[in-house]
Order: sequence, then structure tokens, then C-alpha cells
Amino acid sequence: MFDLKTEIEKVSQNKTALGHFNIVNFEMLKAIFLAGQVFSQRKGEKVPFIIGLSEGERQFIGVRQIGSFIKSWREENNYPVFINADHCHSLESVKEACEAGFDAVVIDNSKFSLEENIEKTKEVVKFVRINYPKVLLEGELGEIGEHSALLNRIPVEAKIGENQLTTAGEVFKFVGETQVDLVAPAVGNIHGMLKDIFNPDLDIERIKEIKEAVNTPLVLHGGSGVKSREIEDAILAGVAIVHFSTELRKVYSLEIQNLAKDFFVTNPDEVVPYKIMKPVVDSLQRLIEKKLELLKCEERRGKN
Repeated sequence: MFDLKTEIEKVSQNKTALGHFNIVNFEMLKAIFLAGQVFSQRKGEKVPFIIGLSEGERQFIGVRQIGSFIKSWREENNYPVFINADHCHSLESVKEACEAGFDAVVIDNSKFSLEENIEKTKEVVKFVRINYPKVLLEGELGEIGEHSALLNRIPVEAKIGENQLTTAGEVFKFVGETQVDLVAPAVGNIHGMLKDIFNPDLDIERIKEIKEAVNTPLVLHGGSGVKSREIEDAILAGVAIVHFSTELRKVYSLEIQNLAKDFFVTNPDEVVPYKIMKPVVDSLQRLIEKKLELLKCEERRGKN
């Protein structure tokens, strides 16, 4: 039986990170499964990863349906894949995910003040600890924008100024009072991905300060659009999980456009969906394999 908490402890000790990939349909899920298997064969070990679904993504696919599917695939393939309920904004949303067998939930009260965030998060933590003690709980601190999308500019609601980022003291207080298992601070990251340019640099020193203040594993949301070196620096500074969503959506969208421009021009009579969607799955798989390689930090781990 695979255990997400154990896998997080392993990557934290090794200064690597788990990849968290959001999905919205079966093609994206298929690509992640294939990438994980191919990458694991290359490395000679089963590399764990997390499938994430926001409230909207869960509603589109079906909460119980995706929970059952991933659990079935994990058991059939004896593979350490886990499922996370990303950005739960209510206790009811958390309950639904827990009942469906999710391994972890993100309690997102980041838009509230620190004190309100703590109180609302504590309520959820108390409920889950009593009723679903095996589910890992993640809290969020600081506003980093709301949507995983291609952006023309940094969202106005995202707080990326040095004085607006989450402090080590705030994380220490938050973790101490809520007792969450994981914490996602605002460290210069944003949800979404800026068009044509990289997202703002992460505050690596801030990540180090936070990690020194708490033993709780750190989660980086908004990994799409961040320079590879920044991702590595964040992992080596203490980040244990990195979220990717918009980058997958971008590749998916571009490949769909290519189908209209290229595939159907040369294959006008093709009507079999899995054949039509193969280029989409292939491109997503290549992207995810690159992300899994990045999260291993193999080239730089020995230099730090």
C-alpha cells in the first residue's frame, strides 16, 4: 500500500520534489500515466506523482468517478499515484473529496486575513482529523491569483511584492495553530502563466526562511511559466511538491489547434477519437516527462 505522507518525506530528505499535475479530462490523465511509467522505466524506479483537480475540474469529470478510477489504476499497476482535491473553498467541498477517497485536500482560505484563514482552516482540519484521519491537509497563505490561465499581465489580486509575500512568522503561526500537514505560501509565484515571457522570479531566500521556521513540507503552486532553474532552487530550498496546470492546458490547446490545421487535412475521414487525440496525448506526455526530470534536480543536487 502506497502512502503519500511517506513519499513526501522521501523527496524532502532527498531534496527532490513530487510533481502535481492538474487534469480536466481523460487525455490529460492518460498522458500523465504514460509519462510516469516511461520515466520510471528509464530511472529504474517507480517515480510517484500526484493528480490534482480543482473544484471546477472535479465537477466536470465527477468526484467519485475520478477517485475510483485513479484508485483502480494504482492497484492494478502497483504504482504510487495519488489524488489531491485542489483549492477547496468550503467544508462541503472537502467532505465530498474525502468521501470519494482522495489522498489529500487543499483548504484554500488564502483570500482571507491571516486570522480568518486560521479559524476557517482549523474548522476543516478538526472535521477531517476526526472523520478521515488518513487524508493529508494542505493550507494556503497569501494571494497568488485565482485562475490557471494564459495571462497578459500579473493578476491584480496576486501579491508578489517583497512586503506582500508570506513571512516565515506567518507560516509558523499558521501551521502551529491549524496543524496542517502541508503549507503553500506566497513566495513570488502566481497562478497562471504569462504569455511570451517567464513568470516573476521566486523569492528563494524567503522559501529558505520559511523552511527553517517549520518542519511542515512546503508546496509551490503556480509552477507553470517559472524558469527551470527557479524550480530547482525552490526544491533545494525546501519545496516538496510543485503544481503544474496552465502549461498542460497550453500544450493541450495548441495541439487541438494543430488537429484542425494539420491532422484533419491529411486524415479527413478519421472519426476514431483515440486516434484523433493521440498527438495531444503524445505532446502532453513529453512535457510531463520533462517536468518529472526537472523535479529530480539530479544535475545540481550534488553541488549544494
